[in-house]
Amino acid sequence: MAHVTVCRGCCCGTVKKHPEYDHDEQLRRLEAVAERSGGRVRVRTADCLDACENSNIVVVKPPGAKPVWLGLVLHDAVMDDLEQWLTTGGPLPAKLELNRVTPPAQSD
Repeated sequence: MAHVTVCRGCCCGTVKKHPEYDHDEQLRRLEAVAERSGGRVRVRTADCLDACENSNIVVVKPPGAKPVWLGLVLHDAVMDDLEQWLTTGGPLPAKLELNRVTPPAQSD
């Protein structure tokens, strides 16, 4: 199962930083993918993933692989690519590689 975490705190998911983007629609699109997946995709939200400089942040944890952090998920074309990847599986598509960001440092 692929786990998708969508940041919705602070800068991600608010009209404060990105008033031109429909954050609710983004979440609806991802939830629709999860619904159609037959249990292969699970979507949840997080209050803050501490990567505000790259908002909107979406983290995808594919089965058996490390999480992929995607930033600047603010355009329908990026969402189209993300939906396709979640639907078909496989490795990270080259188009989405452009949105890949380094996760924030974890404190011990």
